Amino acid sequence: DLTTDEHLMPLRYFGDQVLRRHAADVPDITGDLVDFGRTMLVTMDHEDGIGLAAPQVGRSIRMLVHGLPDDAPPVLFNPVIVESRGESVYQEGCLSIPGLYIDVVRPSEIHLRAWDDRGNEVDLDADGLLARVVQHEMDHLDGLLFVDRISVEDRISAEAELHKRVAGTLGTSDPFLTGKAIKALLRKHV
Repeated sequence: DLTTDEHLMPLRYFGDQVLRRHAADVPDITGDLVDFGRTMLVTMDHEDGIGLAAPQVGRSIRMLVHGLPDDAPPVLFNPVIVESRGESVYQEGCLSIPGLYIDVVRPSEIHLRAWDDRGNEVDLDADGLLARVVQHEMDHLDGLLFVDRISVEDRISAEAELHKRVAGTLGTSDPFLTGKAIKALLRKHV
């Protein structure tokens, strides 16, 4: 049974800096990465997700998985959106920001290039849910979260909620929340 705890990876949540990094390209698709992709799929499924990017499980590499295998290979490496068209609004959520759902405007159609877990180039047009999921997961690869793409009004309410969540985790005096300098990290002038 692949859903046992040893086949699940812990998720990273809002406030974790790995979610804000630009992920590195994958130079070679190795057997370890293929196994990692399978474990990501099991983790995504266990968490009731429809997509998961490697940074969400702590690896800053350009790799994502999705739960729409009839539409595209479920594991994609080094994805690039070559072209996009149209516009659609859809309420998005994120495994790294549980319980927050907000309307996000994104292109409705994309032309995608990537590599699958066998090393084959993938070149496809996507629309609907697949286009939405791929764009959301690709944002993670660029250090973006869906809350970075929302309206000003939605951002104000989301920021209040996220501030409470991070404050509950880190404490309200944490320098990452207050913006105050951390004395131990200040450069000493010689």
